[in-house]
Amino acid sequence: MKKSIFIILTIFLIITIAISYFLWESQRRVESANRINQEYNTYYDKTILGTDVASIINKTIDQNEKNKIEKDENNVYLENETNSIKIYLKFLESDDTFLMEAISNRGIESFIKYYSASNFKCTSIEYHEKTKYVKSLTFEQVQ
Repeated sequence: MKKSIFIILTIFLIITIAISYFLWESQRRVESANRINQEYNTYYDKTILGTDVASIINKTIDQNEKNKIEKDENNVYLENETNSIKIYLKFLESDDTFLMEAISNRGIESFIKYYSASNFKCTSIEYHEKTKYVKSLTFEQVQ
């Protein structure tokens, strides 16, 4: 009798601990997503300098590395459904959209040299449907 009560209490305790851990981990993920999203949302619809764009690219690359986002053969981060972040850039002199990896692979210093005083505006922010993390940002060069 005492043994079965002990087993039932032990099972109940294990289930309670597992549920508590799941809830704690879920809350931690939500807080992390909110913190990261808040950082990126501050740039939306605002005009910033090219040096700030370079900093955002560096921060995003660090975030992707921290999240262990895989790269393809061209050194471009592969998009996943949870926590990858992409930065797209549009320049006045081109109709093409450039990936942050293209800027990074050619050298952030070169980007800063030519575009540090240029103005860029964040025109779009997209979110992962699954996790609500920032998925991508688009910056367009403005006059």
